[in-house]
Amino acid sequence: MTGLPDIHGPCPERFAAVREAFAANFSDAPEGLDELGARFSVCIGGEPVIDLWGGHADTARTQPFTDATLVPVFSAGKAVMALLIAGCVERGLLSYEAPVAAYWPDFGQAGKAGITVGQLMSHQAGLSGFSEPAEPAIWCHREAVLDRLCAQAPMWPPGTASGYHPITIGYLAGELFRLVDGRTMGTALAEDFADPFDLDLWIGLPESEHDRVAQMRKPTAAPDLGVIDAIKTAAFLDRGSAPGGRGSSEWRQMEIPSANMHATAAGLARMLTPLATGGTLDGQTVLSAGALAQATRERSHGPDRVLPFTISWAAGLMRNAGLDIFGPNPDAVGHCGWGGSCVFADPATGISAAYVMTRQSPHLLGDPRPLRLIRALYASL
Repeated sequence: MTGLPDIHGPCPERFAAVREAFAANFSDAPEGLDELGARFSVCIGGEPVIDLWGGHADTARTQPFTDATLVPVFSAGKAVMALLIAGCVERGLLSYEAPVAAYWPDFGQAGKAGITVGQLMSHQAGLSGFSEPAEPAIWCHREAVLDRLCAQAPMWPPGTASGYHPITIGYLAGELFRLVDGRTMGTALAEDFADPFDLDLWIGLPESEHDRVAQMRKPTAAPDLGVIDAIKTAAFLDRGSAPGGRGSSEWRQMEIPSANMHATAAGLARMLTPLATGGTLDGQTVLSAGALAQATRERSHGPDRVLPFTISWAAGLMRNAGLDIFGPNPDAVGHCGWGGSCVFADPATGISAAYVMTRQSPHLLGDPRPLRLIRALYASL
């Protein structure tokens, strides 16, 4: 590196330690994790307070990372997916306690008739991947994916444990949403949130926006999944466990709510403000207290069958209790994405925050770069 990049964006003096931590991620991060380009955005009480960015948007370091740079945030988009499902509960279109098959009869095949919406959203359905290997191209064909998952038996007794569904949950929750709402999640995100609230968030990125997308540098090592078994293999390791061509135009334009959201940190942080402010976004109530409580309460707690962690799952959100990656408060909720991105909301402080970056790490949860920023943030309160 030929020198430290300029750090841009507002950061009040009381949060000077956050700016220092952000700069330090470019200069003395753990080996192999020095930033190429990154952004960290924080809202408190729904108001943007900190928004820092710097570095480069390409691996050759020729293009600056700006406030208009879009980053693939992968599974961090699951937090937005959870909010869209919560909105269906708010409108009476769904109930977390009702069987998925009540809205989607085909889903009830092969022993899945009793799986509830809440169990599906908390990764308890036993559908973490395909039980029989598939070709990566299947993910480009939504109906083929859904037909296969509907016909498939759960990999463990539903409701007895969580087992993270890396990609399948996006197809399953996306189809459930489409059946009760009538729109895809990408369309609903644009019409209900991105456009009216000016949030730079996309599930399915139009080709006209592709020039804004940052290049990602993949991790230098594989993540540690713990002891490998058939369930983890189906979720992460089979050749067809994920789509190919993640950097391609086709990948960007697909709508996979669990895996291919493109976003800015500022857009993500603002999107999660309802989870930190009692259900409001820019002063408008988007979730009632009842729907908010249902979306964020614990639905499963124990050793996850896919991720090597003990996790407290809400309805599509990771609860901070026991993880301690979203600040010090156990009732904070959020999600991490492949390579280090994360977004969270903390109702105890009114904080919602997001971190995105271009250099990916092998950390499945708790990447040290956002941890450093979040610790500096809370130390400054």
